[in-house]
Amino acid sequence: MSEHGEFLALDLGGTNFRVLWVKVTDNGLQKVEMENQIYAIPEDIMRGSGTQLFDHIAECLANFMDKLQIKDKKLPLGFTFSFPCLQTKLDESFLVSWTKGFKSSGVEGKDVVTLIRKAIQRRGDFDIDIVAVVNDTVGTMMTCGYDDQNCEIGLIVGTGSNACYMEEMRHIDMVEGDEGRMCINMEWGAFGDDGALDDIRTEFDQEIDMGSLNPGKQLFEKMISGMYMGELVRLILVKMAKEELLFGGKLSPELLATGHFETKDVSDIEGEKDGIQKAREILVRLGLDPTQEDCVATHRVCQIVSTRSASLCAATLAAVLRRIKENKGEERLRSTIGVDGSVYKKHPHFAKRLHKTVRRLVPDCDIRFLRSEDGSGKGAAMVTAVAYRLVDQHRARQKTLEPLKLSREQLLEVKRRMKVEMERGLSKETHTIAPVKMLPTYVCATPDGTEKGDFLALDLGGTNFRVLLVRVRNGKRRGVEMHNKIYSIPREVMHGTGDELFDHIVQCIADFLEYMGMKGVSLPLGFTFSFPCQQNSLDESILLKWTKGFKASGCEGEDVVTLLKEAIHRREEFDLDVVAVVNDTVGTMMTCGYEDPHCEVGLIVGTGSNACYMEEMRNVELVEGEEGRMCVNMEWGAFGDNGCLDDFRTEFDAAVDELSLNAGKQRFEKMISGMYLGEIVRNILIDFTKHGLLFRGRISERLKTRGIFETKFLSQIESDCLALLQVRAILHHLGLESTCDDSIIVKEVCTVVARRAAQLCGAGMAAVVDKIRENRGLDTLKVTVGVDGTLYKLHPHFAKVMHETVKDLAPKCDVSFLESEDGSGKGAALITAVACRIREAGQR
Repeated sequence: MSEHGEFLALDLGGTNFRVLWVKVTDNGLQKVEMENQIYAIPEDIMRGSGTQLFDHIAECLANFMDKLQIKDKKLPLGFTFSFPCLQTKLDESFLVSWTKGFKSSGVEGKDVVTLIRKAIQRRGDFDIDIVAVVNDTVGTMMTCGYDDQNCEIGLIVGTGSNACYMEEMRHIDMVEGDEGRMCINMEWGAFGDDGALDDIRTEFDQEIDMGSLNPGKQLFEKMISGMYMGELVRLILVKMAKEELLFGGKLSPELLATGHFETKDVSDIEGEKDGIQKAREILVRLGLDPTQEDCVATHRVCQIVSTRSASLCAATLAAVLRRIKENKGEERLRSTIGVDGSVYKKHPHFAKRLHKTVRRLVPDCDIRFLRSEDGSGKGAAMVTAVAYRLVDQHRARQKTLEPLKLSREQLLEVKRRMKVEMERGLSKETHTIAPVKMLPTYVCATPDGTEKGDFLALDLGGTNFRVLLVRVRNGKRRGVEMHNKIYSIPREVMHGTGDELFDHIVQCIADFLEYMGMKGVSLPLGFTFSFPCQQNSLDESILLKWTKGFKASGCEGEDVVTLLKEAIHRREEFDLDVVAVVNDTVGTMMTCGYEDPHCEVGLIVGTGSNACYMEEMRNVELVEGEEGRMCVNMEWGAFGDNGCLDDFRTEFDAAVDELSLNAGKQRFEKMISGMYLGEIVRNILIDFTKHGLLFRGRISERLKTRGIFETKFLSQIESDCLALLQVRAILHHLGLESTCDDSIIVKEVCTVVARRAAQLCGAGMAAVVDKIRENRGLDTLKVTVGVDGTLYKLHPHFAKVMHETVKDLAPKCDVSFLESEDGSGKGAALITAVACRIREAGQR
């Protein structure tokens, strides 16, 4: 255990209650110091109002803190409240019904933690932090669990009776989660309230029940607990006297009075020495003149009643042990039961009879019974200590995650800065130093529906690329028919020479043409090339820099269309008319533009991220001409490369950037795209683990491995329908041994990181649509964004959060999002089709 500090505990479960101060020191060897005081609850307060009861408790607590001179400290407190409650949280527990003679009004159905807090606030002379409320049984288990880690059952047999045990989470339907274990407060005193014990309840049990404060309730407790044991003996003696089997058939007013034969009398009569003599003294006290036989018979009645109590208790405990054994699937169970209560501790034979019967009923279990020497109050303090540690850890985790949670004001500031950077990229004066390049694409029109013909398309943007044949039809049969084949690019080609890369691409085109039976055919070709380029015309594009892990030499600063044409000529097998080169974002916009004429924006959120949109020609200062519009490839992944996002970047973003292939570049992309989100998550998990907040503070070699957290795992972990068991299975697949709590924490980290990505993406998009609206001088704009990318399509919440952010940050724009079903390759073919249409019209 790593708990340490000072804690208070309140132990309320009967007419007396205890206040405890517990200090746990941890200097290699844990040591527990304790101070406590017992206070009485007068009967008029037990049966008065709830306000009176809790004011009395608060007064005793103040008195105790005064005595220890700790009133100035705000200490955490654990509250043992030993009555049937519905517990909804560790610090929230609603009283179901009073037992043990309590009748305070206005408490049943209320949260007892709130009531004690209000009583303390009414005083105003001290403050405490109520961290946990537990019942005495759980407190007992925790107290004994501190000394024996095998302790997984708590048992109380005193004024009342109850048990608790550690149940598998997968069996607890009322609580989410199926990993690990949780302590279940059985409230077994109510066993039989449904009639299940009617065949073993006697007339005496029925009479006790009818005369109790809660008839029909807590029937099992009335058969076994100390509050009723003496009364059971009294009723049996009365019946035997009435039937002239005892006391010569004579009864005394004292014997006929309820409560005059106490459980303590039963313990005294069954004592090792002078039991018969003790019976005589008690019977004389009750106004009787007993014979020796009367005393022996009374001794025997006491024996029978207490033995039945121990046997019933043993039978139910055996059922609990059997369940734990089955849950664990062990051949032989080794377990410890923490026990407290006056009957168990003070009755001379109860404990021995209980132990013997349990062992007889579950011979395949090795059971140790451990007496709780410090009562359940220490247990409440231990629960509080554990809870306080968990609360501390939760606060530490939240503090780490806080910079990743963006406010509306912060998102509006990101939108404002994006607009500023867009203007700098468009301006001739600042373009060279602007990180957001706003590159002209020379695509000046979207499809109008009159395009027709067969076109080839090449879609290169990652480790896989596609070759497509696209047949565009117009008129009544308007539509697009596509055939495509996917090819991979080996790592050695990605990192080799430019000639090797483009020769490989041409080899794949040749294979595709042969596959389609079109060897030797010359077709117009559209080339989707998804890397930062400076476009000088529709069919000339200079590669500025490689991204996404590509490193082929001799390409940067060169026209990729020329490199492709040279590779085609080297092969001398076919010729192609490369009409247009575009990036994937423009291709996506064109694909969606064919379906929706309002589509004037393209967005990719996948491995990488980028956006494009139709800008007014008058604002595109790098290209001559004022009329019409041109699609601008923003290259927004580089937003922030000049430091303008530094106050939004966290230490985890910096760590991911530092170890990437292009440190200092594409900073916005590294905060929002699929290639990097998993790495951000991994870095946060390492930080949590280093600080002992996750995986028990143990960093596995696997967790140190870059790239293990793929984006698909983030999508799977955040899936609404995924139970924590499956989250744990994913973590196990990644070589991370986790508990149920670990799984919850990992899921939260994934949620925070993905949500920030979606919000940042939404802030960028809000800047784009607002700029289009302002360009056109409109009060409101209706526009469609064509979207592609695995993160957008496959993550369970990304799209929704992004849409909400755009709506919130650009309220004057009515923005629709259309998923590109056929990827950006079809877009390249459509751009080629549009270019051919415009070229033909010009020729005519």
